Amino acid sequence: MDTMLHLRLITPPNKTDEVVRLIEKTVGTTHLVVMAGAARNPVGDVVLCDVAREAGDELIGVLRASGLDETGSIAVENIDLSLSKRAEKAEAEAPGEGADAVLWEHLAEATHEESTLSITYIAFITLATMIAACGVVLDNAILIVGAMAVGPEFGPLAGFSTAIVQRHPRLALRSLTALLVGFAVAMAVTVGFSLLMDSLGYFTEAKLEAERPNTAFVYAPDAFSFIVAVLAGIAGTLSLTSAKSGALVGVAISVTTVPAAANAAVALSYGDTKQTVGSTEQLLLNLLGIILAGTLTLLFQKWLWSKPR
Repeated sequence: MDTMLHLRLITPPNKTDEVVRLIEKTVGTTHLVVMAGAARNPVGDVVLCDVAREAGDELIGVLRASGLDETGSIAVENIDLSLSKRAEKAEAEAPGEGADAVLWEHLAEATHEESTLSITYIAFITLATMIAACGVVLDNAILIVGAMAVGPEFGPLAGFSTAIVQRHPRLALRSLTALLVGFAVAMAVTVGFSLLMDSLGYFTEAKLEAERPNTAFVYAPDAFSFIVAVLAGIAGTLSLTSAKSGALVGVAISVTTVPAAANAAVALSYGDTKQTVGSTEQLLLNLLGIILAGTLTLLFQKWLWSKPR
């Protein structure tokens, strides 16, 4: 039983009966508890219930439509274990599969946090780009994979896709700002890092220009670059919306965004226009592919759950 949600609501006394009716009308709810006068800040009643994940978005939507998020509080938690025949019955009655359900409010909140330009975000994307710089110069695929795992850029990519689908201009602007500023700072710092490593004798132009069978793909965009980016975008988006996948798995499968940015920065430090342009094209192609795939995946999920069951 891993697809149930627990709701803790604080309601003004004059709205409690309305909230209880909304819960009782929603298919897939159970374990309804009302504690009159239990809340102190804000003052009101506490209402608890469990709801099948596939019915959760509908219930949260009607509760927000009633204004409860403004006059009281709505808190939602995942239930890791629920030993209850009533819970099993509620989950069976709810339409669809819990693992496939999309909690749009949760998605918006998660992508909001992950797409905010912060010192931590800048630090991670910069460190990831510097690690990738070592990977491209040494032609080391392990370092490239490591940089992909450290890079946080899938957060704002997912945020931008969510903003398009949900028509949320502020989230779109926040995500775009995080992407542009993040990559600009990371690449600028990596240029300086490359020059430092060159002065110490660890980076050389000969290594960058040599045959690199493991990492040459980062500055040679082709059709497969776009195809892989699209597949990664779908997988990353599903990792955000599915109950069966950890949050932001897409961080580890961000394809060649960070490595391409790193190669462009290193090539720029040596004045290699060809690799700089090729890497930049690879970066933009991957960003476009992931955003397109994420947006289409969310639109499909939204359409699928809007159909009558």
